[in-house]
Amino acid sequence: MDLSGEGETSHTLSRAEKAMETLSRFGELAWFKLPTEQNPQYGYRQVTYMGWRYLSPREGLDEFIEGAVREVPTQLDWTFDRSGRNWMLLPSRILEEAQGFSQPGFSDTLHSINLNEPDFCISSLSDFDLIIQHLRNISPPAT
Repeated sequence: MDLSGEGETSHTLSRAEKAMETLSRFGELAWFKLPTEQNPQYGYRQVTYMGWRYLSPREGLDEFIEGAVREVPTQLDWTFDRSGRNWMLLPSRILEEAQGFSQPGFSDTLHSINLNEPDFCISSLSDFDLIIQHLRNISPPAT
């Protein structure tokens, strides 16, 4: 698994650890990705988004998570994309501008926003924390 947020040294959970712990409440993770809050080489803020895959997702879990994400009052519009092998949670604008996950559009869009729109990146981080907190506070669906 790819853990990000290694730079955090406090005794509390890092953002990546908290997100992984939260998602693990709904099933066993096979893969997880959460980029760091700041570019490790240049220090600029980065758009927050997350990708993950469960070993064996329960029937209806995707709809449950999507509904829970929609309940959170966020600054940005968010998309829960489950069209591929991995599930992705990201600001909707990125998918719209990149016209999907195809390369190089997705990476180019992220890079442009990261370099030119620090306020958008900060909003994505704030929203992400609210979404994870909400997912931590709700009960997993009954099996």
